[in-house]
Amino acid sequence: MSDPDSSPPAPQQGRIARRNSGDDQKRLSRWLPGLRTLRDYQLVWLRYDIMAGLVLTTMLVPVGIAYAVASGVPGIYGLYATIAPLIAYALFGPSRILVLGPDSSLAAIILAVVVPLSNGDPHRAIALAGMMAIVSGTVCMLAGIARLGFITELLSKPIRYGYMNGIALTVLISQLPKLFGFSIETDGPLRNLWAIATAVVDGKTNPTAFTVGASALVVILLLKGYKRVPGILIAVVGATVAVGMLDLAASAGVSVLGSLPQGLPAFEVPWVTRADIVPVLVGGCAVALVSFADTSVLSRVYAARTNTYVDPNQEMVALGAANLAAGFFQGFAVSSSSSRTPVAEAAGAKTQLTGVVGALAVALLLLVAPDLLKNLPTSALAAVVIAAAIGLIEISDLRRIYRIQRWEFWLSIVCTVGVAVLGAIEGIGLAIVIAIIEFLWDGWRPYSTVLGRANGVEGYHDIRRYPDAHLIPGLILFRWDAPLFFANAELFQDRVLDAVAESSGSVHCLVIVAEPITSVDVTSADMLAELYETLQAAGVGLCLAEMKDPVKDKLKRFGLFARFGETAFFPTVEAAVRSYLEKPPVAHEDENR
Repeated sequence: MSDPDSSPPAPQQGRIARRNSGDDQKRLSRWLPGLRTLRDYQLVWLRYDIMAGLVLTTMLVPVGIAYAVASGVPGIYGLYATIAPLIAYALFGPSRILVLGPDSSLAAIILAVVVPLSNGDPHRAIALAGMMAIVSGTVCMLAGIARLGFITELLSKPIRYGYMNGIALTVLISQLPKLFGFSIETDGPLRNLWAIATAVVDGKTNPTAFTVGASALVVILLLKGYKRVPGILIAVVGATVAVGMLDLAASAGVSVLGSLPQGLPAFEVPWVTRADIVPVLVGGCAVALVSFADTSVLSRVYAARTNTYVDPNQEMVALGAANLAAGFFQGFAVSSSSSRTPVAEAAGAKTQLTGVVGALAVALLLLVAPDLLKNLPTSALAAVVIAAAIGLIEISDLRRIYRIQRWEFWLSIVCTVGVAVLGAIEGIGLAIVIAIIEFLWDGWRPYSTVLGRANGVEGYHDIRRYPDAHLIPGLILFRWDAPLFFANAELFQDRVLDAVAESSGSVHCLVIVAEPITSVDVTSADMLAELYETLQAAGVGLCLAEMKDPVKDKLKRFGLFARFGETAFFPTVEAAVRSYLEKPPVAHEDENR
């Protein structure tokens, strides 16, 4: 007999080692889906990914620079914020096609923090923006590890529309001065709009810069419907060539990007001052919420197209990793791109190798040809951002919402106005508050009704919908369409007592149709005990039908199950009615004494 403390034979050791190795590989593949993609990579995909990556690069460069300027940091940092996040997402990202990078939906939030705190210092601006990316990345990663990917579902579609419309207006207004060729002191979207109008009336517009920017904007908007035509690239290249050949920077005062620093982004911790901590934390959390909301929606859209499953929690981890990479490598917060992702798809992208090729191509540009875009006009970059902002604005679906649910439409408008008036960060706070109020409202003031037997329809139904439904003498069937909790407990009691008081005859029994009641808290449980005593004193019995077992378990913990008695609970409404009808009226009166 072998010693139980001795080592297993070699074959068993090998089997255990292989099994442990397999478990480790599964665990690693879960957190690093890119390794799984690499392991299963098919050579036939390579040419598609390389070509798609090169096509994607033609958008990564101008868009990255444009969104950097829109976020209040120098354009070079938009390229830095493109390289590292694409590589990080290729490792951590669960989607095979999603493209991440600087995005217009985040520009207003970053700008709102960076501009007032940096005081025009570009190094301080990128430090603030980088720390916001680190905060956002940390929040996303922790939330993903804690499996909180459902958080963004708390914002309803109308509220998301309202918030994004407000962001779009804020971004659009922030770019108008660059389009017109002048600068203003930023002091909130509405004040900025007034300052822009005043500057235009005072003749501060640079006609040449405006012509270049407006022409670029027209080209982008006209070519937007043609997915295979790189409208942004055509507009940016055309504007750059025109400014360079005609020397418009010197002769007409057109503002240009200038030479980019040669070299790649270095690892750097973006230190901020103690006074910056609160706004950076708030801004970083706002960025995390918006970026994950955008990314999760876009990820699900492309997952549905490719008939694949994308884990929302891993998506949050991947977004966090991308933002951490951006923050530590001289970039700023990133999100998924609804403009660059379709370009990658249309170009034939098969895997995240497309993004890696794009990142390497951008890096090569910085190493080999940093002066290639020195004549790129600022007004053309503004046109790129304005076109993206216009694409964020949702109108058609809001029209549908207006037709079918007007109060939700007006909630959306309130969110839009809140962002436009208060600013991006305050606006997202308002959106979250409105979302919570919207969530609570249906439970706070829910629908309730009395049920009756309708002719020709099986079961018991709302007497408001079926006015010809007849009631059973002495019996009230009361339905409450919401969970019972502290905010609606008193209303529930009032409506039950009103139903008893409004009954045409004497009431012997009230049955709460409890199937829609999904929860009961301590406050509502105490209310039920009080209601039971009130009804008993009035000679009315209290029963419950169709109550879910988890809710019934709570009543047992609260002591109400024993207090009401097991006979007060019925599996169906029919069973409760049958039990009532089987007892003579005298028995009902005796029970309720």
